[in-house]
Amino acid sequence: LKRIIVKIVLASANKGKIAEFQKLMPDDEVLAFSEILGQIEIDEDQDSFKGNAVKKARTIYDLLIERDIKDVIVISDDSGISVPVLNNAPGIYSARYAGINASDKDNNAKLISKLNTLNLEKTPAFYTACIAIVYEGEVYTVHGWMHGNVLNKQIGENGFGYDPMFIPNGFDKTLGELGAEIKKEFLFRCKALELAKKVLAVIL
Repeated sequence: LKRIIVKIVLASANKGKIAEFQKLMPDDEVLAFSEILGQIEIDEDQDSFKGNAVKKARTIYDLLIERDIKDVIVISDDSGISVPVLNNAPGIYSARYAGINASDKDNNAKLISKLNTLNLEKTPAFYTACIAIVYEGEVYTVHGWMHGNVLNKQIGENGFGYDPMFIPNGFDKTLGELGAEIKKEFLFRCKALELAKKVLAVIL
């Protein structure tokens, strides 16, 4: 089958996510929406990863159509870490756990503080990623998950977000210690993206 090279616009301003998608989709032209539309704030006010992912993708898609920019696929991702012992917090608030515009360092510090309050060195946790795709006005969504344990400390410099605090099941190192080549085999966003690629193969 001939591979169709498509222009994909990511409805994300997260530099870590953008770099990750570009690595995972080397055959396609992957752009951040800001390269076309400039800086836009999208209020992530939905009550699920799916709701936020769809809202972001639809918002960017509609703005592109308004500017008569067609023949693009908009992909958005909403993802985060959930800790059952904390009633699945931070969940959909993972990126702003310590407040609006919080840094990874701030968010990690808050989660470490919560674990320390419960005297927990480690506890089960899981990541969720929902990817929403908007193409020719239609919306498609897929999910990926990854289970493991979250620590009350950070180890490793790789990845972003809560990666240095999370040890996936079957490993003895954090995502912050593991290399990209190993992680792409099982990372929650990679799982979701593999499903997204299957959707793209059908709709293109």
